[in-house]
This record gives sequence, structure tokens and C-alpha cells, in this order.
Amino acid sequence: MKKIYVITLVIGMLFPSITHATDGYFGVGYGAQNKGLAGAGVAWYKYSLMNGNPAGKVFLGKQYQVGVGFFNPNRQYTVTGNPSPQPAFGLMPGTVESDSKLFVMPSMGANWMINEKSSFSATLFGNGGMNTDYPAATFHDPTSSTTGVNLGQMFLGLTYSRMLGEKHSLGITILGAFQYFEANGLAMFGMMSMDDTKLTGNGHDNSYGIGFKLGYLGQLTDALSVGASYQPKMGMSKFDEYAGLFAEQGDFDIPSNFTIGAAYHLSDKLTAMFDFKRVNYSEVASIGNQMILPMLPDGSMNPDFAPLGADGGSGFGWNDINVYKIGLEFDKGNSWVFRGGFSHNDQPIPESEVMFNILAPGVIEDHITLGCSKAFGESGKALHLAMVYALPASVSGMNPMDPAQTIELEMNQFELEIAFTF
Repeated sequence: MKKIYVITLVIGMLFPSITHATDGYFGVGYGAQNKGLAGAGVAWYKYSLMNGNPAGKVFLGKQYQVGVGFFNPNRQYTVTGNPSPQPAFGLMPGTVESDSKLFVMPSMGANWMINEKSSFSATLFGNGGMNTDYPAATFHDPTSSTTGVNLGQMFLGLTYSRMLGEKHSLGITILGAFQYFEANGLAMFGMMSMDDTKLTGNGHDNSYGIGFKLGYLGQLTDALSVGASYQPKMGMSKFDEYAGLFAEQGDFDIPSNFTIGAAYHLSDKLTAMFDFKRVNYSEVASIGNQMILPMLPDGSMNPDFAPLGADGGSGFGWNDINVYKIGLEFDKGNSWVFRGGFSHNDQPIPESEVMFNILAPGVIEDHITLGCSKAFGESGKALHLAMVYALPASVSGMNPMDPAQTIELEMNQFELEIAFTF
């Protein structure tokens, strides 16, 4: 019991630094084993403990796992072209790199068998987020020498999983979510906000919500299994301190997503996995709404304009994305298992939305992953390692508030995760 208290304390201490961006702002995978497969494996029960398919956990048996991930995101924007005279809103030309380049993501989970056909599990993990910390007054805020946002999400999952016969199972996870957010350097957008006192520089604000996730797993033949999971949109309490920034008075819900996939044993030692995932960013107004300017190009008022924070206010303009994941696992024997994977997702940020997304440049599209595990005898103890490289990606478009300028967003990321099962 003391070990659990210590682990929980450590996670509480590390949590304020949690943030990353991969499948948009969701993680490419959860847990070191799953990340080694680039997040593939909704039909592969073995690595379902950390936010995997809820239906797979009944096959895990009694299991505990703790892990910690290290993230190195590299984000920058480049403005090309001199700013136009007012009333255009031009930015300072040049390239600015974001600071804060190392983050820590802890996780822990446990699975217990209720009886031979059902199980209960509890997990604590980071779901995603986004962070920028530019050492410049990007948007000419006279009150702040830096510009950026910091969004983090932490989830507590409680799962009940039950077998249906010997080859099929269902599961449900009740999810409790905690978010925190902070923004700096946005005071010049006050003219576009419904409440400029709730726009920027108000420190960390918190948000809470409850949702659920459903899963199915089935073994169709000795070699082929299929799986699926679905998580509806999760309603979250509002960021009251940023009610003048996020649409719908500070609302920042978590979008729905679903995954379907298959796993196939190519041989006794080699298994291939393929997953298709869909994330519906557009159903959350603060994420999916496009930027709407108060003035049209001819200088007249825009009849469609709604201020920041209003129901129809501007968001980050992200598109829904499809994600394709392929994973391979090779059981070498002698207690060693090796993994590799590749993940590709659609670009969530359109060219027309680059200005606001200087704050959230989640432009990554491709991930290459490697991983391995080393078991220790027959005790069930094992050490796991995963490495993820998010290949460099960029999006370039016109500054909508100064057409004479072009803005390019760039990002790449490296991750290393270590976990221990016992």
C-alpha cells in the first residue's frame, strides 16, 4: 500500500509539466508497449491496460504497471514579409522557437480478476495536450514578453471487462478527466473578445468532466482477431478564467473518437496489427471553429463575426482527422520481445488557420516507433522501452490579418518511455 501512495505522490508532483501533441493533441499511444507499436493494437489485448480497448483487459489477469515518458517537442514559427500599415495586424518577420522543450508524462495502472470471466482495472494516464512558450511578444502584447499556451489533460479510468464465451469480450471504462490551461501574450486580441479580462494572463485554470469508453474484442480464427472502441464527446466544465478566449464562454470539451482494427499472427513469433482511428475535433467549437475576422477585405464589417468567447467565436479551426497505424511484434524467445510501428494522420490545421495556431502548432502527421520488453523469469515482471520519433512537419499560409505576410508552422518530436510490469 505504501508503494501506491508513493507513486501517486510522484505523479501529483510531476503532473503540472504534462503536455504533448501527436495525433493532433492526443497521444500516439498509451503505455510503453502500445507506443512501441505506434498506438496500434485495439485487437491485441496484451497492451490494453493503459487506455487501450476496454474489452481486452479481462484477458490480462492480475497485473500492475507504472511508467514514465519523456517528451522533447521542437516547435517554431516563421513570418515572412514586412508588416503592412495599420489597420493590418502584421507580425514581426523572422523565426521564433518555443522554449520548454522537455516534459514528463507519468502513468500507472492495475488490473484485477473478479472471477474467471470478468475483471476490474484502474488507470491514471495523460491523454494529451499542447504547449508553446515563445520568448517574444508575438502578438504585440505590451503586458507580456512571452507568448504561448499550456494545456494538459489527465485521466482516471475505471474499467469493467467481461468475456462472452471464450473468444469474445466487451468492456466499459468510466473516465474522469482533469484539464488545466494557461495563456499569455494575447492582450491585443482584446478588441475581438467578448471579455478582455478573461482572455490572457490569468494563470492556470482548471476544468473537470466525466465520460466513458466502450470496447469489443473478438477472436475470429486462430490467427485473426478484431477489435473496436468508441469514446463519445466528453463534456467538461468551463475555463472561467478564459471565457473571453474559448468559444461558448470558455468551453473546451474533449472530442469523440473511435478505433477499429485487426491483429494477425503471421507466424508463431510474428504478429501484425492495423488500426484505423477517427478524431472528431470539429464537434468542439473552441477547437473546430475557424477564425472569423471583424472586418472584410474591403474594410466593411463582417456580418458573420462573433467575438472570442461567444457561441460562434473563433477557435483553432482544426479539421477532423483519420489516423492509420501499423504495428509489428516479434517474440524472439528467451524473454525478449521486439516491436516497431508507423502511424500517419491527416493534417488537422488548414493553411487558412496558421495565425491562431502559432499557439498550438499540432502539425505532426507521421510517427516512427521502436520498442522492446525484457521479462524476468516466470514472475510476470518485465521492463518495457519505447522510442517515438515524430517526423518534421509544417503548414504554411497567409496571415489573415495582413495578407502581405506568410506564416509557417513547424514541429518535430522525440519521445522515450520506460515502464515496469509486475
